[in-house]
Amino acid sequence: MLLTITYQGEHTQELGYLLYKHPDKIQTFELSYGKAHVFYPEVSEQKTMAALLLDLNAIELARGKAGSKEGGLFDYVNDRPYVSSSFMSNALTRVFGTAMSGRCDERPELAEKKLHLTACISALYDGGNPSLAEECFAPLGYEVHTERNLLDPMFPEWGESPYINLTISGEVRLSDLLNHLYVLIPAFDRQKHYYVSEDEIDKLLSHSESWLADHPAKEKIIHRYFYQRKSYAHKAIDRLLETEPLSVTESEESEPTEQKKSLNQQRLEAVKQAVLESGASSVIDLGCGECRLTSMLLDEKQIQKVTACDVSVRELEKAMQRLHYDRMPAYRKQKLTLMQASLTYKDHRFSGYDCACVIEVIEHLEPLRIPAFERILFEFAAPRTVILTTPNREYNCNYEFLPAEQLRHEDHRFEWTRNEFQTWTDHICNAFGYTCELQEIGEIDPQYGAPTQMGVFTKCG
Repeated sequence: MLLTITYQGEHTQELGYLLYKHPDKIQTFELSYGKAHVFYPEVSEQKTMAALLLDLNAIELARGKAGSKEGGLFDYVNDRPYVSSSFMSNALTRVFGTAMSGRCDERPELAEKKLHLTACISALYDGGNPSLAEECFAPLGYEVHTERNLLDPMFPEWGESPYINLTISGEVRLSDLLNHLYVLIPAFDRQKHYYVSEDEIDKLLSHSESWLADHPAKEKIIHRYFYQRKSYAHKAIDRLLETEPLSVTESEESEPTEQKKSLNQQRLEAVKQAVLESGASSVIDLGCGECRLTSMLLDEKQIQKVTACDVSVRELEKAMQRLHYDRMPAYRKQKLTLMQASLTYKDHRFSGYDCACVIEVIEHLEPLRIPAFERILFEFAAPRTVILTTPNREYNCNYEFLPAEQLRHEDHRFEWTRNEFQTWTDHICNAFGYTCELQEIGEIDPQYGAPTQMGVFTKCG
């Protein structure tokens, strides 16, 4: 299988800097299923082409490393060594990982610049669907051309091949092009060569966070990417629902508007601002998940101590990786404590903080467990400030891909309306001696309010 990327313009040899691959060398990378070769068929001032060629070991694939069936002819007669598939996506991260991240130490300005790039992908399986390539790539701004041949010219009655050679071209950053290919190539073929776990959701969203939410075919792409893993597809779509669509209003005289911040980013910034306005110097992030809020708080000089708490050890391990804990500067590491604990069991370690943050957590609790959570947080831990966010169920009708009466996430046990949330905050204030200020986060619908509601509780006296 072959992928070529061609840069046309001026000083196009600088493509080598972007890819971190010298145009004068042929480089080979050992993969678990074969080898990947990088070379440059053409190099000039005006046009430079880089090629990634995968040479898969068909015997290794037949030994079960491609997810093939046990035994039988299929193990030895199949298209896996030749079709562009998840093998190609895996090779992209292995060979061009730095370029995919958008980093270029030698030419940082070039990495941020949109270049005239053309990518050609051979033997891409589309099952004979003539519109699939256009649906996937055209909304991203590419010109799309496909070439399809007969299965066998000697037997025209067999019909056309289910494989295409795809060419896409456009003005695009190299990192964006590589990430588009990483996500969309497996959405064509659908057959992954490795076991797909829930971590695949994070991989998909990390490579598509700047574009997939606004793609008109996002549901089709996600469902094809998670072929035979419907639950993962639904979870990925749920997480994408938290990204507000790009709203662009342009005229011939006006400049394009900037892309809006995602709802999650707006939420985290609102919480961080509330923490700082409370005057807190020590914070506990309850239900920290990937520690996105924790990471933001560690950057603030006002905050001297941050504890990140989650019931899942696995989430804490992932958070340590995301925070680069092993390489974290000493001054930053001294601020941070990671702690495994449940929010529905009394724990003396929850006490002694100026502020507690509970961000998009309460809706994951069983309603019968909420009274215990209330006492643990507001009675026993009793921080001076509690900041809590939760979805506004009324706003769900604005999500076109969310069926009526369905909650935003399959792990949500409930979602409150605005009146229900206010009733609950009033109960907390009366029962535990707090006052509460309610805020809305995200784009406000005149009838249904904002997607996220936040309560900032302050201890009386």
